[in-house]
Amino acid sequence: MTTAQLIDQIKIKKSFLAVGLDVDLNKIPKHFLDLEDPIFEFNKAIIDATHDLCVSYKPNTAFFEAYGIKGWMSLQKTINYINENYPDIFTIADAKRGDIGNTSSMYAKAFFEDLNFDSVTVAPYMGKDSVEPFLAFENKHTIMLALTSNEGAFDFQTLNVEGTRGEAKELYKQVLETSKTWKNSENLMYVVGATKAEYFTEIRKIVPDSFILVPGVGAQGGSLSEVCKYGLNDNVGLLINSSRAIIYASNGTDFAEAARAEALKMQQEMETILSLKFKV
Repeated sequence: MTTAQLIDQIKIKKSFLAVGLDVDLNKIPKHFLDLEDPIFEFNKAIIDATHDLCVSYKPNTAFFEAYGIKGWMSLQKTINYINENYPDIFTIADAKRGDIGNTSSMYAKAFFEDLNFDSVTVAPYMGKDSVEPFLAFENKHTIMLALTSNEGAFDFQTLNVEGTRGEAKELYKQVLETSKTWKNSENLMYVVGATKAEYFTEIRKIVPDSFILVPGVGAQGGSLSEVCKYGLNDNVGLLINSSRAIIYASNGTDFAEAARAEALKMQQEMETILSLKFKV
């Protein structure tokens, strides 16, 4: 999917919601546990209930890999179901990969060619040659961790380092600036946590036109209005992820209806924000 196609979907749906598919068998309705593939069947029900309210789905691969080969098969069935039935949805493999070049090339091939995801999250700690293999794929997007929402983000990401001109700056800013020099960097998106909303002004000075994937709204306590206040650009430029608040809105037989109600609530808030921002 191209960036232009993603922007079109945002305009059509008046939404920039990404629904995270973090399926925990201990949290889904019990009747699914009797099915042959409870993870896929749960995902399918959530997708069917919310697809018109969101522009993206983000399966977190750890929640599939934890169940071995069966979990990986559930992931493949999930991405195939989205691509076949809702091809206008932007798909994100939340895998946080990043390794030496030839290994990253194999990771990229797995997610972009075999599974046919539109994007994958990566960790930039190993530098250019660990990320550029992902960037080489046409019309595929690499979503790089920049400033995350977890408590440990302050261990490294906000430490002052010496910049290229000898000035002191936070490490995450140096990472953002350096990533713009990599080959095919136009295929980059970035992860910035919603709990770091006050940082978006500085981040937008460095990457004004890039899309930013924002976890942490909902169960983690991030504010949608604050993120949008500082993070929106002329093409919206945000994908707001919500996982637990939507998919686990209920653990009863009404789980799909409850998930839709939570997704609708977010979509309507987004529509209001967009109407004020763009006067539409």
